[in-house]
Amino acid sequence: MGDCKLFNSADGSVGSVDVDTSAFGTRSPRRVQREAVLMYQANARSGTASTKTRAEITASIKKPWKQKGGGRARAGRKSSPIWRGGGIAHGPRPRDYTYHLPRKALRVATRAAIAGKFIDGEVIVADAIYFDAPSTRAAAKMIAAVGAERGCLVVTLVRNENAWKSMRNLPGVTVMQASDVNAHEVLRHRNLLVTQESLDALRARVGAGEISA
Repeated sequence: MGDCKLFNSADGSVGSVDVDTSAFGTRSPRRVQREAVLMYQANARSGTASTKTRAEITASIKKPWKQKGGGRARAGRKSSPIWRGGGIAHGPRPRDYTYHLPRKALRVATRAAIAGKFIDGEVIVADAIYFDAPSTRAAAKMIAAVGAERGCLVVTLVRNENAWKSMRNLPGVTVMQASDVNAHEVLRHRNLLVTQESLDALRARVGAGEISA
């Protein structure tokens, strides 16, 4: 069992609640979490860095000076990589950095990241995350009430348009569905704000003994 903050949406009060954390186990070695984070970061890279080779440089193909007799080193053309303004030798070219780890490894990494949040006391349970209409003011008040101004991942069971619009302008706050939560998102936010329904969904998706991804 883990003792977590409990946010009451009706009056904005904050209490405490015991949460069953057995499905998330204990914080595993950081290696698997590191590998998952590196994979998500690599998959987010655009891979558009590019340089021109000597064949792509627009320059005169005339030989700068004659081959012999001038007392200077031989030179073929001004697009040579050793010349200022010439091509780049072995420079970056557009490429795809995407790769994938096994689903089981990603599930273990996410489970370990969530377990770490429980161990560090950085999980807040809300009885509901509901906004009648988009309101950044109300969202900021909620985040301040639970002490998550330094960063918070808000997890909802299903897509919550009003919650997303309310929190999208708050620095360090991200709203995600339980089905999209991964180790990278959990680890890059200081706090984890969940409802009981979204916590149950996380437990079913990445909890120990489950096989879904």
